[in-house]
Amino acid sequence: MKILVTGTAGFIGFHLAKRLLERGDEVIGLDSINDYYDVNLKLGRLNICGIDTQQIEYNKLVSSIKYPKYRFIKLSLEDKENINKLFAGEKFDKVCNLAAQAGVRYSLTNPDVYINSNITGFLNILEACRFHPVKHLAYASSSSVYGLNEEQPFSTHQNVDHPISLYATSKKANELMAHTYSYLFNIPTTGLRFFTVYGPWGRPDMALFLFTKAIIEGKPIDIFNKGEMKRDFTYIDDIVEGIIRVIDNPPAGDKNWNGKKPESSSSKAPYKIYNIGNSNPVRLMDFIEAIEKELGSVAKKNLLPMQPGDVPSTWADVTDLSEQLNYKPNTSVQTGIKNFIAWYKEFYK
Repeated sequence: MKILVTGTAGFIGFHLAKRLLERGDEVIGLDSINDYYDVNLKLGRLNICGIDTQQIEYNKLVSSIKYPKYRFIKLSLEDKENINKLFAGEKFDKVCNLAAQAGVRYSLTNPDVYINSNITGFLNILEACRFHPVKHLAYASSSSVYGLNEEQPFSTHQNVDHPISLYATSKKANELMAHTYSYLFNIPTTGLRFFTVYGPWGRPDMALFLFTKAIIEGKPIDIFNKGEMKRDFTYIDDIVEGIIRVIDNPPAGDKNWNGKKPESSSSKAPYKIYNIGNSNPVRLMDFIEAIEKELGSVAKKNLLPMQPGDVPSTWADVTDLSEQLNYKPNTSVQTGIKNFIAWYKEFYK
């Protein structure tokens, strides 16, 4: 297949592109390479996939020297004209949209960026899929859409109408936009609600990266809600395995879907929502203890109140993904942390 993966200079997109290439797919990678976090980390990911970062120019396809079937283009999702030209020229079989402005806390102070990237940018992807039809559009949603929900584990069959950050709102909006295009234009779409992804090449604004860096440098770590948090930490390889299973299985409309008792995760249109998580929440303090053990150093802990936009606990119900696509995450937190720290020490040596 020829697959467009957006966000391939990012954490998940990099790992996904690499896996697709290794199994023989043709991949076009797309990323704006913005400066939300360390650009050198983004360029490092591209280098691993054989992209000569010295050759990167805006709206120019660069071929990989490592993977014959990989080309990369620096392009913004907001650039509707050039997104359309790319779709028209390449005629993609499938699209996986992972490019987005990430981060709950950043959305509290930079709301405009989320509207531009996550709403306008996603609309441009949907429009391109409409006028240059693809067999499947998979896209990143987020566990943050569950917002004020307290019933756990979080299920895609639950209502998600009470988000508590603009980031979460933008992801819920993506799900609604995708359903509209699935219904009106028969575009198969699948939304993927990711749960706290971690692992090698991870984002510097995520807990594992922040904690590891601070402990190595002998600096205190900020622990919100005084450590009374649980997260369904999910290792990157398990996330990518779930994404690939989804990409390979576009949804069909549910013939039994009933508008009088509407099921939220599916539709009469070719539309589906899945959670992708480890389904095994971990206490934040236990997570920190595992990092300390691997580093052989005890963290200086700065206990702080809950941050606006955060939730105290996440826990993914992945029953649908397991039963329908045989998905089973199998990486322990201890193994995942060990792999990350080994990568971190090598990359920042």
